[in-house]
Amino acid sequence: MTEYKKLIVGFQVKEGRAAAADGSGLYGGTLTALAAAACDNGADEVWIRDSSETDEDHEAVIGLIKETARAVDAPILAGGRIHRLEDVKKYLYAGASAVFLDVGVQENVDLMKEAADRFGHEKIYAFLPDAGYLDKAEEYAQLGASALALECGGGGISGGLAERLERADLPCLLLSGTAREDSLAGNLSIPTVFGAVLSPAEPDMDLFMELKQQLKGRGLPMDTFESTVAWKDFKLNGDGLVPVIVQDYKTSQVLMLAYMNEAAFERTLRTGKMTYYSRSRKCLWLKGETSGHFQYVKSLRLDCDNDTVLALVHQIGAACHTGSRTCFFQTLAEKEYKETNPLKVFEDVYGVILDRKEHPKEGSYTNYLFDKGIDKILKKLGEEATEIVIAAKNPNPEEVKYEISDFLYHMMVLMAEKGVTWEEITEELANR
Repeated sequence: MTEYKKLIVGFQVKEGRAAAADGSGLYGGTLTALAAAACDNGADEVWIRDSSETDEDHEAVIGLIKETARAVDAPILAGGRIHRLEDVKKYLYAGASAVFLDVGVQENVDLMKEAADRFGHEKIYAFLPDAGYLDKAEEYAQLGASALALECGGGGISGGLAERLERADLPCLLLSGTAREDSLAGNLSIPTVFGAVLSPAEPDMDLFMELKQQLKGRGLPMDTFESTVAWKDFKLNGDGLVPVIVQDYKTSQVLMLAYMNEAAFERTLRTGKMTYYSRSRKCLWLKGETSGHFQYVKSLRLDCDNDTVLALVHQIGAACHTGSRTCFFQTLAEKEYKETNPLKVFEDVYGVILDRKEHPKEGSYTNYLFDKGIDKILKKLGEEATEIVIAAKNPNPEEVKYEISDFLYHMMVLMAEKGVTWEEITEELANR
């Protein structure tokens, strides 16, 4: 598997406001919206430095990290306000895939081994405020850090520093700030440097995919879209086009049908945004160019006859020109059937439970549990877990299915009580 060099969007957060990671200025948009825009447009990860000074502000930043983790698929690196092991746990539980500890603060160095032992070394980075701390890289590696993150300013790395980085005991991430292609290419060419944290101006959050293409052109391994089948091997229709079926990558909902020619296909690969050929206007058509309802590519697949593309996308807003989420909203014929897709069933049942919470119904067992409160819910959950253990000792598998179903229902009541969604659960499992 290719070890790609990463371009990471970086932020500081304080008093609910997002700023550039290097502290150069505040952004007008929210952290979540900015991070989502950058990731949709090719950023590989999100760096969030918590610059809060009070406990209240710190909790607000944790909330923003949670909100951002729900909005983006990319890994989140977080840190900045760590005094004890509990602070590391807060960042991880908020959705961070790894936490950086500032080695300029001795209590962070003292925490490093305990944090690595408790949460895993791959979840702990050592943040170096300047290059002077590189001399202690071996110590940070022994304490359990899996990577270094070096604050290095906005330009290219000098020859002396490059040599020191190459000798480092750990892979290194550079907080460079700059989005200049030449400087980035030089920095990322250092073998031990695996990525750079950038702080683009707010209107430039869409630069990541284009920048990655430029760096790829310089011979650096970047995570971009590259087709495994050449266009010449596609089977085109009479107009020289290939139909494209578009699905939502999370729900699998079919959104629309459109067509591509070679130029549209190549532009889609290069930009990561779905681009089609308009048969009526006889020109290329970037989906969302006028409406803002872009489709960001998650995967492109070719059918067995090489004549139809299936695109899985992150759809912004509506796919249909009518304003509907999908173009396929007119039911022609339908037969009732039982839904058995596991996540769909869980979502549907969870939706009913949430509705009961918001709109209580007399005689509802679910409302009885909510009325009795958390202790009753936990008691029932414990009882159902015990029932699973007892049923598993019996030879009839039907008992196990029945008891697991009871347990899952009560677990969803607990989820609703605590404000935890299925999407958060599946994202947490996917991160493990």
